[in-house]
Amino acid sequence: MPDFSFLLLHVADPAASATFYTTLLGIPIIDQKPGFSMLPLRDGVMLGLWERDTVAPQSSGQSGASEVTFSVADAAAVDATHDAWQRRGVTILQTPTEMSFGLTFVAVDPDGHRLRVFAPATT
Repeated sequence: MPDFSFLLLHVADPAASATFYTTLLGIPIIDQKPGFSMLPLRDGVMLGLWERDTVAPQSSGQSGASEVTFSVADAAAVDATHDAWQRRGVTILQTPTEMSFGLTFVAVDPDGHRLRVFAPATT
């Protein structure tokens, strides 16, 4: 099986999106060129930010139709992350809410990509 190595988001302005993610997640921009920026997530997986007008073949997707999800240790971490992101002015679509899989909230990046943070439910 091929290795999972990239999560690519099609964005309006890769440099601006890279600044958003580096500030939000505290990760460095490791590559930046016209139309593309790259940041490391973890375990060798990279976040690629590709200028949507230059994606080949042309993208047909819509921002917000899928989610990038981040797990945290517990409910307190969900609340702390929510509060920190809200203070930074990140748009919140769903405040911390208990769901069948755990406590979660949803925010969006500048291009409308959904960002979900959750702590798994304990049974």
